[in-house]
Amino acid sequence: MDTVAAARSLHPEVRRRADEIEHARRLPADLAQTFARSGFFRMAVPRSVGGLELDPAAIMGTIEAVGEADASAGWNVMIGATSGMSGAYLEPEAARAIYGDPMVMTCGSNTPNGRAVDEGDAYRLSGRWPWLSGGDNCRWLKGISVVMEDGKPRLLPSGAPDARMMVFPADQATLIDTWHVAGLNGTGSGDMEVRDIRVPKGFSYSLVTDKPRETGPLYAFPAFGLLAMGIAAVALGNARAAVTDLVELAGGKKPQGSKRTLAERAGAQAQLAQAEAVLRSARAFYYEAIGDAWHKAQRGDAMAVEDRAALRLAATHATRSAADVVRSMYELGGGTVLFSSHPLQRRFRDAYAATQHMMIAPPSWELAGRVLMGLPTDASML
Repeated sequence: MDTVAAARSLHPEVRRRADEIEHARRLPADLAQTFARSGFFRMAVPRSVGGLELDPAAIMGTIEAVGEADASAGWNVMIGATSGMSGAYLEPEAARAIYGDPMVMTCGSNTPNGRAVDEGDAYRLSGRWPWLSGGDNCRWLKGISVVMEDGKPRLLPSGAPDARMMVFPADQATLIDTWHVAGLNGTGSGDMEVRDIRVPKGFSYSLVTDKPRETGPLYAFPAFGLLAMGIAAVALGNARAAVTDLVELAGGKKPQGSKRTLAERAGAQAQLAQAEAVLRSARAFYYEAIGDAWHKAQRGDAMAVEDRAALRLAATHATRSAADVVRSMYELGGGTVLFSSHPLQRRFRDAYAATQHMMIAPPSWELAGRVLMGLPTDASML
C-alpha cells in the first residue's frame, strides 16, 4: 500500500476542511475514518496482527504529506501511526484484540500520571493524563502508569519508578475538554481520566524494561525516537506549505508604498531562497539519519546509542528549522497574514506549538551533545 500517494491524493479535501478542523478543535470523525481506510493508522502495526509494518521513511513521508495539507490533521496521523508500535510490545493475544480491526485507531499519553496497583494477573488503574491527541476517534487508549506495591511505587534496579503503559478500551475512560490553545488547535489533545478500572497484565508494557516481541527491523527503532521523528515530519510538511502559501501571496501582493509586487522585490527573493535552503537542508539530514538507521536495522545490527542520538538530533533540528522557515514566511507576508482567513497565520501558530513537545525540546540538544562528546548518557528516552 502506497500511503504517501494516498496522503497526497487527500490534499484537496484536507486543505478544504482546515478551518473546520481548526474550529472543531479535533479531527472530524469521517476524516479519521478516511485516514484509517487509507492505512495511515496501521503503518507501524506489526504484520502479524494485520498491520502494514512499513519502513520509517514511508511512515514519515506519509505524515509529512498530511501535515502539508494541515498540521493538525498530520499530528493526528502521527499520533495514531506511532501508537501502533504498541502492537510490537503487547502480548500477541492483546495485540490481536486491539489491532485486529484494520479501522482501529489508538492513542495515549506518555506522562506517567497513572497509578496501577498490582493485583496478580491484572492492574487496578486510576489516573488522569493530559495531551491525548486524537482521543475522540480512538477505540483504545493508553497511559503510562507507575506500578504500586504496598502503597508505594515499585522501583527498578536503577532506582526509578516502574512505569508501564496501560492499554484499555476507550469507553472505560472519561475525556475532558481542556484543549484551548494557540496552535495545533485541531488535534483535540485534551485530558482523559479513569477510575478504578481493571487492566489485564497482557495489555501493559514498558518501553524501558521490555523488548519488542516482534523482530522486524522497524521495531529496532526506539519508540520515543519514532515519536520525535513523527513530530518533525508534521513540522516539515507545515513548513513546505508555508513556503507555498507565501509564493502564492507574493505574486499579487504590493507592499504599501511600492509599485512592485512582493515577488518582484529583491529582499523577498533572497529571504525566500534562504528559507528554501534551510528547509531542504534540514529535511535532507532528517531522511539521511532515518536511512542510515534503517540500513543498520535491516542488517540486524543493534541500534547503538549514537544512532539513536542522530535520529533525535535530526528530528529536533528539522522541527526547529521548520519553525524558523514558517516565521520567515509569516514575516514576509506582512499584515495580510494577520487575518484568520489567511492560512499562514495558522501555519505560524502550528509551527511553534510543535516546538513545545518534550521529544524535541531543548534538552534533546543536550542528550545528543553528550553522546557526541563521548560522555555517559541515559539513553532510555532517546
